[in-house]
Amino acid sequence: MTATTLKPHPVTAVVFAYHNVGVRCIKTLLARGVQIALVVSHEDNPAETIWFESVTALCHEQNIPCITPDDPKLPDLKEKLTAIAPDFIFSFYYRHMLPLDLLAQAKRGAYNLHGSLLPKYRGRVPVNWAVLNGETETGATLHEMALKPDAGAIIAQTAVPILPDDTAYEVFGKLTVAAEQCLWNALPGLISNDFQTLPNDLSVGSYFGGRKPEDGRIDWQQTAQQVYNLYRAVAPPYPGAFTDQFGQRFIIGKARLNTKESTNLPPGLHVVDNVVLGVCGDGRALHITELLMNGKIVTVAELTALATTA
Repeated sequence: MTATTLKPHPVTAVVFAYHNVGVRCIKTLLARGVQIALVVSHEDNPAETIWFESVTALCHEQNIPCITPDDPKLPDLKEKLTAIAPDFIFSFYYRHMLPLDLLAQAKRGAYNLHGSLLPKYRGRVPVNWAVLNGETETGATLHEMALKPDAGAIIAQTAVPILPDDTAYEVFGKLTVAAEQCLWNALPGLISNDFQTLPNDLSVGSYFGGRKPEDGRIDWQQTAQQVYNLYRAVAPPYPGAFTDQFGQRFIIGKARLNTKESTNLPPGLHVVDNVVLGVCGDGRALHITELLMNGKIVTVAELTALATTA
């Protein structure tokens, strides 16, 4: 008589996810053999530029149940999780805080992937804030979820560089890969319950709120580096750094720091030697290679005509 070998019970998860990070991390869970019982995502906002991949489309492709409630605090969602009784709850770029009674439905823990090297840049849109503040490095952090946002113990981190000319969009591409790597490397330990945590010391960290399109308004009195960082932080497909001049609103589509010496021109937009410059408070300038007005590229000749008639 031979002994029967019991197959290990599959590890189950409920996943809250959105955006490219949500798509890649769901694929990572599946590749690691995690059984996803339910995905909770968002309906796309018609007022938002949707440049990223769709979690709901991935779930349809993979035959994973997916719902998009307006509020994760709704009682019926808790009932669903209670019935599933998942081993884990994961949050990958989901835009709402999850209540503690919901997190408690995970038998083996609830974990979030945040787009910074915690405890720095807790809160909203961490990539945009990091670029705006001129950081040279950021990354992805997998951490336990707690009452406060991005405050739980750290499971794993993966760093990426922010190069001097990187836009937030480019950094977000690196961060998506970092998130996938971070989760991939951490999952075996989570599944086997053989992992260690690191403290998430909020006293040495930072917290930032969300950003609105109006926050992209350029203050030409700032230094060229500050204005350049703003451009990089909100460059398309984000709403863009903008200025109102000559009776029009202009958005900087593409730019770089001008390597020439400082100019005596007043702050603002200028055409010099057939080049569009954004002159800043320190006398240095941005060389603007793509300037947009009403969603269309403005030529040097058109800008010169507007400046002449203003």
